[in-house]
Amino acid sequence: MCELLAMSANVPTDIVFSFTGLAQRGGVTGPHVDGWGITFYEGKGSRTFKDACPSSQSHIAQLIKSYPIKSEVVISHIRQANRGRVALENTHPFTRELWGRYWTYAHNGQLTDYQHLFPVSRYQSVGDTDSELAFCWLLEQLAAKFGDTAPPDMLAVFTFVASLAEQIRALGVFNMLLSDGEYLMSYCTNHLCYITRRAPFGQAKLIDTEVVIDFDKETTPHDVVTIIATRPLTVNEDWQHIAPGQWRLFRAGELVLAG
Repeated sequence: MCELLAMSANVPTDIVFSFTGLAQRGGVTGPHVDGWGITFYEGKGSRTFKDACPSSQSHIAQLIKSYPIKSEVVISHIRQANRGRVALENTHPFTRELWGRYWTYAHNGQLTDYQHLFPVSRYQSVGDTDSELAFCWLLEQLAAKFGDTAPPDMLAVFTFVASLAEQIRALGVFNMLLSDGEYLMSYCTNHLCYITRRAPFGQAKLIDTEVVIDFDKETTPHDVVTIIATRPLTVNEDWQHIAPGQWRLFRAGELVLAG
């Protein structure tokens, strides 16, 4: 299956270290060779980079590994195709507008017998993956329940998203990342974990390549950075595993809601 990566931070932070490890799994240390993508939020805007070739071979991925784009929320994905052909339109993350915000989503897993359960009208799929259709359906459910303007209680919104994710999970494996640019949600069916780094910072070593970083030299004492991944990216840190059917919601690096 695919692998996921995300970041929530309280200050603009680059994800070069973590993405370097993930990119190796796209053809070197892992079989996820059917494309990759990454979305960085910058205020109300976002920038997305995608490629249908393996992340370990992509010149665009090399740019991301070498150019420290600063962001407070990032979502990334490397693909091992099961639904939908290998093509740029089928690479994650997917983005749509709702309530004047860009919502970004990525999915790891495979759904079955799902088409008739995801009727959509306002949001249409561009590609032919189960992942994108589920995203379109999820946003339509949000619009139907909360209306055309953003509700004041976003925690209620993401609690409702969790109930929708539980419905989708009944159709197969559904590990999900979702963000509106402020909040970052992770929902687990089988494999998802996270680590929150804060002072005192130390060194970290990637599992997939010989790269070590000393975060104490790259941060301030006030920084809080949470990284979410399908599998731990470092060998010497204590990653927290999310149990099947559970979810976590982060804002500015901090855990704000769990279920």
